[in-house]
Formats: sequence, C-alpha cells, structure tokens
Amino acid sequence: MSKQYLQTHTISSAHPTDIFSLAVTAAHILSASGSSSLRVHSTASAANPDTEDPYPLTQTLEGAHKLGAHHICASRDGKRAASAGFEGSVKVWEVDESGAWRSIGAIVDNAKSGEVWAIALSEDGKYLAGTSYDGRINIWDVSTPGAEGGGKKIREFETKGSFGMSIDISPDGALTASGHASGSIYIFSNSTGRLVHSLPGLLKPVRAVTFSPGCRYIAAAGDSKVVALYDVRSGEQVANLSGHRSWVMSLDWSTTGEWLLSGAHDGKAKVWSIERRECVATQTESEKTLWAVKWLPKTAGMRNETFATAGANRSISFYREASGT
Repeated sequence: MSKQYLQTHTISSAHPTDIFSLAVTAAHILSASGSSSLRVHSTASAANPDTEDPYPLTQTLEGAHKLGAHHICASRDGKRAASAGFEGSVKVWEVDESGAWRSIGAIVDNAKSGEVWAIALSEDGKYLAGTSYDGRINIWDVSTPGAEGGGKKIREFETKGSFGMSIDISPDGALTASGHASGSIYIFSNSTGRLVHSLPGLLKPVRAVTFSPGCRYIAAAGDSKVVALYDVRSGEQVANLSGHRSWVMSLDWSTTGEWLLSGAHDGKAKVWSIERRECVATQTESEKTLWAVKWLPKTAGMRNETFATAGANRSISFYREASGT
C-alpha cells in the first residue's frame, strides 16, 4: 500500500545559497546554508491549511558563521540547537520563553576547517557530539561552560582515521553512532567509552546515520544508494532498503518510528515503511540535490504527517500526507 504526500507550501529563496541542513522543534524549523546567517521559521500555523503563510520567518541569526554553516541540529526537547560552520567552529543556541533563539557559547577546536563536521545533540540538549576529518568522535558537555564558553569536552572516541561524515546520539543518551567516508559505521557506549559495534555492509561513504525513536534500529545511507537498517542491540544488518538511484544525503525517522524519510542527490525524497521494508512514497520537487529532509513533530491540531526538504534549489518545501491514504 502506497502513501500520498502533497506539496503544500514552498519557501522560495529561503537562503541566498544552498541549504545544507535543517533542524526542527515543535515550534520552529531552523535552516543553515552557505551564507553567514541562520534562519528560523515558525511552524505554529502549519496545522491550519487556510493560512496564507504557514511558516513565517521569525528570526534571522545574522553573522552566525562567517563562511556559512554545513550542519545544524536541535535537541528533541526543542530547547537547544547547535550549528557547525565551514570556518571550524560550533555555536550553541538556546530558545527563550518568547521563542527567540540566542547564542550561549561556541566550541572552537583550534578553529580548523573540518575539525568539527557533523554534529548531534542529546535529547535534553546537555551533550553535543561531533565528528572530525581524521575520524575522531568528540563529546562535549554544553551545560558546563568551557574555556570558550560553549562546553567542556568529556569524551573522545577513536576510529580508524576515516573522515566522519555523519553522527547521531541515541534518544536514551546511551549510544553515539558515526558514519565515515570509508563506509564504516561505529557505535560507542557513552557511559564506558567502549566500541559496542562496528557495522558492516555499505563500503562507500556514509552520509547519514540515525537512531530510531525507540533505539531498536539504526539507519545508515550514503554513496551506496542503499538505506541499511541495523538492529542496535545485536549489530546485525536486518534490511537493505533499495530504490534510490543516487547518493542518499539525509535520513530522518518519524515520531513513531513507523516511517523513515530519505533525501538524495538527484532531488528525490522517499518515505519507507519499516514494517514492510519498502518504499511507500517518492517525491521529486526538482532535479537538484536534497541536502536535508526532516519530519515535523506532530503538534496539537496537526493530524497528518508533514515533512520538509531543502537543498541546492535554496528553497524549503513542505509535504503533507493526503487524507485517506
């Protein structure tokens, strides 16, 4: 059984350059691009189909990263975000009671480009994980200001030296997973610092790794064009989701873990049923690269699933599940 998603809105020219990353909370969608500013759009009116501007721009974080930002992430509780810039720094952001985001510090590891690449925040926003060009995985406590005011490094995991392209922290905070240019995927225990699993199967660069909401699975994808699904407890590869004809750039789980969203270099976004292990919907907004895809959290009044895509066309597009599918 297929599902149908309708494109409901597009924010044209949301940034002046490619949009490389999206982060979502219950109230906002944050975007990062090759330009120096981050942008914040509200999702408060998204549930009302008659709203003329359902995702209004509410804040522009001017000069956040002078050379642009390649990653942005948000904690699952929606209170913190972090952004990584091409100049090598990471900035940590916090939202106040009025809904405005402000910088609360920066992590600068020698300010080298690529020293911090992919980033992920823990569910409560207290811990930040980041990959590096030489394969190291670093964990910072961003609730404890360090020398730069942004956090104290508390762990450093060593891999086999391959560029870390993607990272995620499990929802329960117990594990950190990283995907590398060598095709390797590693899962570490945050409490012991030990390697839990070295996962096989992809062989080519891994551009996205993500834990399912219940921590049962981890999904990984990249230049192999296949989305690999692993059992977190055993490390066993349980499925290959095939159908993309181009590199997979981004992955995201739905709130319930029933659906997995993927975005590819050829502009196609796919929705996968985890139960059936098959693609149930394909959307193509353009032939330009989708750098980022994200489900929007379900909020009061939002009955249908909604996801957002962004990439080389410099726009953010929104898709909602059609009623009756």
